[in-house]
Amino acid sequence: MSTHLVTGTAGFIGFNLAKRLLARGVNVVGFDNVNDYYSVQLKRDRLSQLRDFDNFTFVEADLADAETVNGLFAKHDFERVINLAAQAGVRYSLTNPHAYIQSNIVGFTNILEACRHAKTPHLTYASSSSVYGGGTKMPFATSSKVDHPLSLYAATKKSNELMAHTYSHLYGLPTTGLRFFTVYGPWGRPDMALFLFTKAILEGQPIDVFNEGKMSRDFTYIDDIVEGVDRTSEQIAKPDPSWDSDDPNPSSSHAPYRVFNIGNNQPVELSYFIEVIEKALGVTAKKNLLPMQPGDVPATYADIDALEASVGFRPSTSIETGVSRFIEWYREYYQV
Repeated sequence: MSTHLVTGTAGFIGFNLAKRLLARGVNVVGFDNVNDYYSVQLKRDRLSQLRDFDNFTFVEADLADAETVNGLFAKHDFERVINLAAQAGVRYSLTNPHAYIQSNIVGFTNILEACRHAKTPHLTYASSSSVYGGGTKMPFATSSKVDHPLSLYAATKKSNELMAHTYSHLYGLPTTGLRFFTVYGPWGRPDMALFLFTKAILEGQPIDVFNEGKMSRDFTYIDDIVEGVDRTSEQIAKPDPSWDSDDPNPSSSHAPYRVFNIGNNQPVELSYFIEVIEKALGVTAKKNLLPMQPGDVPATYADIDALEASVGFRPSTSIETGVSRFIEWYREYYQV
């Protein structure tokens, strides 16, 4: 069977993707530095599930360590590289900017260089809906310009797309970038709204509701994200024969390069999202209504026509179903 490198395997999306690939019989080499940005125990518990598979190998290291990354590529012949390792979080980037440069820029450079020299057949990597920044034309389409990021996190993700295109152009490395829209579900990140709200409501604590709940997000269930990553990874990026240098489409190229949105295509207002959580928990939340935070955007909404046209997939899990599944997992994991 083929061997895939999945970076960020202790993380939310990386763990779920690795589990899917392993169940299909793919040999997976996982890579993660298991940092303490959020609960290390949660990350270790994810990894313990992956270690149940005989076809899983784990390397605990940092992508910013070029020597380790190059050594890994010298040891394995990867059919696919899926880079999901990154310093996540918009708000954290306001106070810890250097973490984003090391992980999202230096680390990604090391992956690109390793893939280039190994002649990796296809590199798929995580971008983010945050790259749309100050744009207000909805739904967000990958053909739109994304030149006005509102956080350093967003800027690093846009940088990844630009860096990938350079390697696709100069070295013929096929690359696919995926702009994820507010991922949620079982085994999710504790710094995300669903996790924070559920924990606070069950503990009888008030929840912080920014922009007084008038923000909207294209919440995308984890299984839909993983399906999209898997499908796009298997379809190797190719040059776009219709690409026009006089009117360039930012999401494709004369080079083997492409960018897709993966979102639910059904934005939900934060106030309704909280109502769904309250209903699933059977508890009414106490709310602190607050103004918008720096770096946040008022709305996200994914245009996924290109994704559907290319790989035949549209996310379909409703917010009611997804929230219910998360809360069921949360109660079991934390024995609440």
